Amino acid sequence: MTSMSRARVARRIAAGAAYGGGGIGLAGAAAVGLLLAEMQLARRHVGNGTSGRVPVADGLYGTAYTVPDEPPLRLTMLGDSTAAGQGVHRAGQTPGALLASGLSAVAERPVRLHNVALPGACSDDLDRQVSLVLSDPARVPDVCVIMIGANDVTHRMPPTRSVRHLACAVRRLRTAGAEVVVGTCPDLGTIEPVQQPLRWLARRTSRQLAAAQTIGVVEQGGRTVSLGDLLGPEFEANPRELFGPDNYHPSAEGYATAAMAVLPTVCAALGLWPAEEERPDAFRHEGFLPVARAAAEAASDAGTEVTAALPSGPRGRPWALLKRRKRRRLTEPEPTAPTGV
Repeated sequence: MTSMSRARVARRIAAGAAYGGGGIGLAGAAAVGLLLAEMQLARRHVGNGTSGRVPVADGLYGTAYTVPDEPPLRLTMLGDSTAAGQGVHRAGQTPGALLASGLSAVAERPVRLHNVALPGACSDDLDRQVSLVLSDPARVPDVCVIMIGANDVTHRMPPTRSVRHLACAVRRLRTAGAEVVVGTCPDLGTIEPVQQPLRWLARRTSRQLAAAQTIGVVEQGGRTVSLGDLLGPEFEANPRELFGPDNYHPSAEGYATAAMAVLPTVCAALGLWPAEEERPDAFRHEGFLPVARAAAEAASDAGTEVTAALPSGPRGRPWALLKRRKRRRLTEPEPTAPTGV
């Protein structure tokens, strides 16, 4: 599927989500049924070689940067098993811990991490998660990272409904004052038990949802980072390194790859990224595009960020800034005893 075709499909899905339309099919029903059967096969491998326990990484990171009377930054993770960190054994290997450690190093401030992500969650669980996050108005996060979408595909949630729930979550968090960064739907075509031609269908479906998610998020004032195209080629090239023992969730190295892609956008959302890197770089093919086209390109390009830019372009359509940020190298943080949130 071409970038322009994906842009049209993504715009239709996002429009349906915004205006309450029904589900728009991403693929034929028979093909989707076969894909789901393959995904169920993949899911049977989950837990083989692992306990299924998700390490608890909540706590304070970067305590060496503590300054009297200066509160720590607050980072909250929402979403599914990828946001929770299922598949690794130590808290410091989860994406939340890696992001908290990296953000602390860039900001030179402590970062308090809180994770409300739920393994197995679909986008319709975000309403509950956001309510947990905003339960105390005095402790609204500075930035929230959401990773969601894979279960929406495997559970056959209509994409318009999926995007509607995500956009609503972003709107609530932004209204409360939090910055929001969304890691869009990962590439399900990399799951090892899924074979061709269903692998191609899984990739196509994932990218269509990721593009539609980007439109919904950007229109509510959030930012997105493409995880699908980032993890896909690297997982395919290094499946034993980037997949965990269950062959379904990322390994510690896989989560570090995702965290390296998301960290620059988290820092930029908080105004912590170098000013010279905020200008579009023509040599990296960055620039201002209609939001649907930017979303489609991001879904096909590793670690690409999309954020709201001009309120409207030609024909009154919203535009966005497409960025291919340089990734910072992350190291596993020193173990930190959870201190509450």
